Amino acid sequence: MQDYQRGFIRFMADNGALLFGDFTLKSGRRAPYFINAGNYRTGEQIARLGEYYAACFIDKKISADVLLGPAYKGIPLAVSTAIALTRYNKNVGYCFDRKEIKDHGEGGMFVGAPLCAGGEVCLIEDVMTSGKALREILPKIAAEADVKVTSMIVSVDRCERGTGNKSAVREAFDTFGVRVYSIVTVKDVIDALEEGVIAGREHLPAMRAYLEQYGA
Repeated sequence: MQDYQRGFIRFMADNGALLFGDFTLKSGRRAPYFINAGNYRTGEQIARLGEYYAACFIDKKISADVLLGPAYKGIPLAVSTAIALTRYNKNVGYCFDRKEIKDHGEGGMFVGAPLCAGGEVCLIEDVMTSGKALREILPKIAAEADVKVTSMIVSVDRCERGTGNKSAVREAFDTFGVRVYSIVTVKDVIDALEEGVIAGREHLPAMRAYLEQYGA
């Protein structure tokens, strides 16, 4: 792991975004840990979070004209990442979708930087589990403009299977051509627990058992 990745795992734990226990996920799976981006509630927290996403963007050499944050949790993530990228002299647009199309005023499904034909879009999300969120947002984007969604950044790759035997990350690329990058993976979190980067070694057996059952 790189220093910014260890720092991010500590940041999640310190701010209550990385939780251990018994949780039912959006995918319906029951997991011994949960990533709750809703626990970032202050300006300082969201600014720091954007810095970690921006570090991943730069580290992975991602190219994009627009950062798109799917509603609702993706909205502050895209905004904070766009702000943080200015520290690297990168002025990238950001936008987000509405839950319903607005039929008055400027109208439309998306708010923020316009999606223009031929442009490159990077999705900004909190986690990747089964890939369900990706499948939901792509048709909306395709209906708006002929852009290429080249990449997606998530805070944590849970390293789980998607709809089949492949990992959700591999499935996203094979099916949609979207490369999914993560600040850290659940395997990094397990390593951090083992190394004492964060407290919670007692959760290691459950973490490993869950990955054995649903991992890819």
